[in-house]
Amino acid sequence: MSDFDHRTFLKHLTTRPGVYQMRDTAGRILYVGKAKNLKSRVSSYFRGQGLSTKTLAMVQRIADIGITVCRNEVEALILEQTLIKSERPPYNILLRDDKSYPYVFMNTGHPYPGLYYRRGQRQPDGKTFGPFPSAGAVKSTLNLIQKTFQIRQCEDSVFSNRSRPCLQYQIGRCSGPCVGLISETQYAEDLDHVKLFLEGRSQDLFRVLEAKMDAAAAALAFEQASRYRDVIARLRRVLSEQVMESDLSDLDALAVVHDAGLACVAVVSIRGGRVIGVSAHFPEQGLLETNAELLEAFIAQYYLGSERPIPSEVLLAESIADLSLVGSALSEAARRRVRITDAVRGIRAQYLDLARTNAMESLSARLASRDGQAKRIADFAARFALEPPRRLECFDISHTQGEATVASCVVFDAQGPVKRDYRIFNIEGITAGDDYAAMRQALQRRYQRVRAGEEQTPDVLIIDGGLGQLREATTILRTLGLTNIFLLGVAKGVTRKAGFELLHRADTGEECRLDPTAPALHLIQHIRDEAHRFAITKHRQARGKARNTSPLEGIPGIGPKRRQALLRHFGGLQLLSSASVSEIAKVQGMSQHSAELVYSALHRE
Repeated sequence: MSDFDHRTFLKHLTTRPGVYQMRDTAGRILYVGKAKNLKSRVSSYFRGQGLSTKTLAMVQRIADIGITVCRNEVEALILEQTLIKSERPPYNILLRDDKSYPYVFMNTGHPYPGLYYRRGQRQPDGKTFGPFPSAGAVKSTLNLIQKTFQIRQCEDSVFSNRSRPCLQYQIGRCSGPCVGLISETQYAEDLDHVKLFLEGRSQDLFRVLEAKMDAAAAALAFEQASRYRDVIARLRRVLSEQVMESDLSDLDALAVVHDAGLACVAVVSIRGGRVIGVSAHFPEQGLLETNAELLEAFIAQYYLGSERPIPSEVLLAESIADLSLVGSALSEAARRRVRITDAVRGIRAQYLDLARTNAMESLSARLASRDGQAKRIADFAARFALEPPRRLECFDISHTQGEATVASCVVFDAQGPVKRDYRIFNIEGITAGDDYAAMRQALQRRYQRVRAGEEQTPDVLIIDGGLGQLREATTILRTLGLTNIFLLGVAKGVTRKAGFELLHRADTGEECRLDPTAPALHLIQHIRDEAHRFAITKHRQARGKARNTSPLEGIPGIGPKRRQALLRHFGGLQLLSSASVSEIAKVQGMSQHSAELVYSALHRE
């Protein structure tokens, strides 16, 4: 722990807006932040309560705090992002994919310009379009242009040494300018059409093509007219698959999801009403905890101080605190008004749904990737001094105030979830809400089958719960003679937030916490969250089924006719439940004995 005298420092700190840099004893920057009121913001780190475990750990390392005063909060935000990008402090949100964005380059100095995929520094001797959100977006765009407009994509060195048309000409993807099969005038006209397309001016392009088609038909140049017709048809077919609204909106839709200690932000880019690409980012979260906090920090780092184009509108799936500040910073950087909003409906809500879906799918793919899973399992084995486990199981209990209690068992192997081996246990015959008894029953039923050889024996058993749940599991396994299974309990910890779980080892009785960035913890969180999801899903199904079933069903001797007579006589289940045995016995077809059975069923605790 450092000897930083924060009281003396805060006593003389300004209340103006600016940026603060927290440094350790070696002078390394730990964290960079901006503030409207520097004294108020920096003081909040030393209040001694209400701080997360990760923030407290950082504060204990502070040896010095550097201050830069700014004219306003927007200027502070821009400076903050510049410092984060250059210094990459460990406690700030960091975008791992910092590659330059791809773009389309047109070498306009050539008599027959070509189109090329490029990344990195812009080339000054031509025209560029983009940047695009991903390499895939560029390549699919170039592929469409090649099919539709037949613009060459060969390098100049290849072009100048051709004596006959290449294969691209033979398959209808190039007009053969290298051997003079198209005039410079006609080629330039096709390039003009491509420019309109790449600039997102689709409606202008259609008007130009339709006018030229009509003119060619009027001049009886039917072959030329049919070529324009085919180009229009192809473009309309492609755009109809992507266009979600008719106006020429340029916007980005951003959504963030969390799972198993990881976060994914998806950015859907719409230009001219057309979805031109989706990019997924997996930022290191730093001190940030909520989706809104992460998204707010992501926006600033994603757009400010980079070559990425800032659209006229940014849609957010979360409501962020400094909406107006971020909007002002983006407007200043773009030198035009940028609208940023989280309250949308209609087609813009569909864009956000698309962003959420892509974020969830990208995060699922990252969690399920073989390389990632192997890394997590290897880290798990190293931290607990085990052989890399081949099979892991996790149990969780779910109920609503004791109603429809179920226990879930999920299974993971070296590739990830093994969903065919998932099991659900409907818990019966216990006191409502007794999670220990529910866990005991589920484990007994599961591992009796394991001992009998009917199910595979896991290497690791994870229990979602504290010491009480872990003791029940230890007792069951010891009773069944299954002592070679590594048993681990996962409690949520004081903050009940992901990354601060308290782990209990059954073999040594040791308690420990893993670093929030540890792959082993991500594996544990993934298994725990999957067990919780599976338990919740099955519990809701069981609860819905139970609530849709009449309590009169299953009573011996009370068939459909008697149930109908009872409900008709009393006018419903509520009045029937408040009736006495003698009142129930008066219903036609009911005896004293059957009335007592009905009364007991309706008043069972």
